[in-house]
Amino acid sequence: MSGYRSFVAALCLLAGYGALGGAPAAAAETATVSRDAKDALLEYLGGQKSTGLLVIQKGKTLVEKSWPAPQDDRQFQLFVYGPAPDGTLLEDVASQQKSFVAVLVAIALDKGLIDLNKPVSAYLGAGWSKATPDQEAKIRVDDVLQMSSGLDEAFRYTAPAGSVFFYNTPVYAITKRVLEAAAGMPLDTLTRDWLTVPAGMADTAWRKRPGALASVGNQTGLVTTPRDVARFGRIVLGRGVGATGKRVVSEKNLDLLFEPAPTNPSYGRLWWLNSGGFSIRAGGARAEGPLIAAAPRDTVAALGAFDRRLYVVPSRGLIVVRTGAAAPDKDFDQHFWLLLLKVIG
Repeated sequence: MSGYRSFVAALCLLAGYGALGGAPAAAAETATVSRDAKDALLEYLGGQKSTGLLVIQKGKTLVEKSWPAPQDDRQFQLFVYGPAPDGTLLEDVASQQKSFVAVLVAIALDKGLIDLNKPVSAYLGAGWSKATPDQEAKIRVDDVLQMSSGLDEAFRYTAPAGSVFFYNTPVYAITKRVLEAAAGMPLDTLTRDWLTVPAGMADTAWRKRPGALASVGNQTGLVTTPRDVARFGRIVLGRGVGATGKRVVSEKNLDLLFEPAPTNPSYGRLWWLNSGGFSIRAGGARAEGPLIAAAPRDTVAALGAFDRRLYVVPSRGLIVVRTGAAAPDKDFDQHFWLLLLKVIG
């Protein structure tokens, strides 16, 4: 570090500035541009029904901002559970929970409690779906994690397991039951013992959803805060080690989550990937190119309804969290990243 400081000091002297003098004009201009970029990002996010934004790069918080909950969005109110101790909102992060469950599955692998190649029926017993016994016996835990169970949302057989990508929240939800059966403990307990306590996530817990939300086939929501979501992102960025310095999950089984699914190169195991040549979105539409053109290709993402976002970018040492209601901008992610890149450089 001392050599680096000497190098910077030498550059300042060459530019005509002593060690105690003012910053060069170029540096001052860069600082101004950074402030303008930050203001532009905050203005955009504030106009997109956001309630929270947190940008952390290489351990430094670049942006942290909270907004009041939008009062004109009745559906959003079903996802809010009041203020957290840090003053931000406690929110059900919708399908972002899938990526948290994926890490719990990876920890279960570390503990030797689960085998992804076993059929789901090995943990839940026969008859958990509406497929025939032979069809059901071929649906592996891994097929559920990669959204290729071959079932529709009513658990009816539509295709051979592992052959078609179909983003299926009701079928995903059985993963939580598989975890409970494999671990022999409730989801609340294993989440606390394996993940939230080791990672220092004090404001994260499962909550039973209101009837209007539970009816989609996933009865429990993960309620958390932007800072806790960032702590979760830190586990991914830290190759399995959280902000507390404790190893939460092995590198080997964490990496497993980010292997592209055979049926969708932009999806891993309950994580979205920006490295695919094409993507099949949650609605079933295929789009050429990566999920988000403006984002770095090594971006991995935990995405939830209403544009709840966690982005982790290893090449930039970056963690980005966005909470709130659904953004009015239909191209929200692209515009978000174009502005974000001007902030992070």
